[in-house]
Amino acid sequence: MLILAAITCGWTAWSGYALALPVAMIFPLLWARARSRLTAAAVSAGYFLAASRGLPQGVANFYAADLWPGLLLWLGASLCFVAVHTALWSRQPEQGRGSWKRPVRYLLVVVMMGLPPFGIVGWAHPLTSAGILFPGWSWWGVVAATAGLLVMTTSQWPATFMILTGFWLWSAATWTEPRLPQGWKGVDLELGQTLGRDTSFDRHRVLMATVRSHARDGTRFVVLPESALGFWTPTAARHWQASLRGSGMTVIAGAAVIEAQSYDNVLVAVSEDDARILYRERMPVPVSMWQPWLRWTSDGGGAHADFFANPVVMLDGMRIAPLICYEQLILWPVLQSMLHHPDIIVAAGNGWWTAGTSIVAIQKASVIAWARLFDLPVVTAFNM
Repeated sequence: MLILAAITCGWTAWSGYALALPVAMIFPLLWARARSRLTAAAVSAGYFLAASRGLPQGVANFYAADLWPGLLLWLGASLCFVAVHTALWSRQPEQGRGSWKRPVRYLLVVVMMGLPPFGIVGWAHPLTSAGILFPGWSWWGVVAATAGLLVMTTSQWPATFMILTGFWLWSAATWTEPRLPQGWKGVDLELGQTLGRDTSFDRHRVLMATVRSHARDGTRFVVLPESALGFWTPTAARHWQASLRGSGMTVIAGAAVIEAQSYDNVLVAVSEDDARILYRERMPVPVSMWQPWLRWTSDGGGAHADFFANPVVMLDGMRIAPLICYEQLILWPVLQSMLHHPDIIVAAGNGWWTAGTSIVAIQKASVIAWARLFDLPVVTAFNM
């Protein structure tokens, strides 16, 4: 029953609906109620595999292959989550003796699954629900959600469950979407896998026309999805600067910068006066993009991970917290950016490979939750 409940918990919380995220707060209770380490491992696996159920289909889409590579990656990614939860599980202490040990152990789980190296695959982190339960609470919301997770592992869980449910119902009753900042526009595209791969001038002209179409409504900043501009070169920069002449607009768009042994997945900022790399992705998608083992060979390759670099970037006097694709699913890039008091969140993604899954919906729900927690405006741009 615990395993079935964990599967239901993971499936429901990570269904792509922001208001469903607090269901993940039940997981620590299920983990704590396990009567053996083996059961704790099975409960953890059930939750994680259900939460990340879109991965096998997504990998099959990405590599144009059957489901087997995706299934192997799905199971492999779960090993870190399961290993941490299994290693730190402990038996139910006797009443009044060592009752503090289990919450302390789960606090270690929360930290380890939020930070590298385990946090690299720290998807489905229950702490993401803080923004739904405590909108506007900022860091106090992180503290309150963490405390709730810890108490759910103790005998006091019924009272905590009722309190969290109350916050959840109140949040649902008063729910509003994060606001869109004035003068900003996020543009979603439906160009499939050709986005970023078709680098012809015709494709750039289509994107330029799309951007210019928003000049009429007073938009000053337009955000395009991850990889929208393909390879970023001086020639591409000049073309885009020329296309924006006289518009007063700035375009923030995804691109790739090629280096000798790797490449950077970036956001560039282009206006008629300037064209520069605005942000370098801290955590590209493991395996498909970030392949550190290739550095051990003479061939090199793969995307470079900047980990803790550029948590916020400056643009026109604003502090921007950029999140590209995978960074929206894990904890530390968001929290690191929030430490620097940004004025706005900009989230870009290229989700053509997620067709038939809820991955992009989960990314958007996560971004919305963090934006609500810190009461920040958010701009999103995705390609499907």
